[in-house]
Amino acid sequence: MSAPYTPRAFGRSIGALVAGFLVTAALSLGTDVVMHGTGVFPGWGEPMSDGQFAWATVYRVAFTILGGYGTARLAPRRPMAHVVWLGVIGTLIATAGAGATWNAGPAFGPRWYPVLLVVTALPCVWAGGLLRVRSRRLAAA
Repeated sequence: MSAPYTPRAFGRSIGALVAGFLVTAALSLGTDVVMHGTGVFPGWGEPMSDGQFAWATVYRVAFTILGGYGTARLAPRRPMAHVVWLGVIGTLIATAGAGATWNAGPAFGPRWYPVLLVVTALPCVWAGGLLRVRSRRLAAA
């Protein structure tokens, strides 16, 4: 039987979720700023090509995996449960974003882009959490 969940552990759980979310969001938005600033992407509010949205998807997937890894790393216990919660939160936020931009025009991209962000949120954080859990098992062996 495990020890009761203390307020300190609860705070660490919330911190793990917030950290994973912030890593994903900050790296994604920071990379967006760099891509727009360097001319890889057109100016803000201007339409992008499908290829540019595909590239944005690639780095968002990588950063989402990293966010899941970080959440699993910081979780006080049951890292994969924390990762699932992060995935649920990410899926809800991505769904809200898809709904808000669905008919907003070409500057927000093709409809496959927000759908892909919704669909990949949970599997990507899951993959990151699994990488952390497996790397910890390998290190212990």
